Amino acid sequence: MKGKIVQIKTTVNTEEEAIRISKELVENKFAACVQFFPISSYYRWKGQIEKSEEFLLLIKSDFSKYEDVEKKIKEIHSYELPEIEMIPIEKASSEYLNWVFEETS
Repeated sequence: MKGKIVQIKTTVNTEEEAIRISKELVENKFAACVQFFPISSYYRWKGQIEKSEEFLLLIKSDFSKYEDVEKKIKEIHSYELPEIEMIPIEKASSEYLNWVFEETS
């Protein structure tokens, strides 16, 4: 196995922003794939309870690309404090692993 793949999560306010971030990450080979879908979020922000309709992005990448992904998200994200979380993938098919590594190298 060449490395370790991860899934990185972030949320955005609009579908347009989801598309823009997805394109930047895939075109720069920071991610092999980005999936996004609408979600409802309920959270506390600056002392207030908020409810928002957002888009959750699931970013498939190589562990070695995490810093690039985080930097790019922070660079173009509209939120003051974007969620950026990395989840290690413990097991995946070897074909899928190879595809992720090929698309991010």
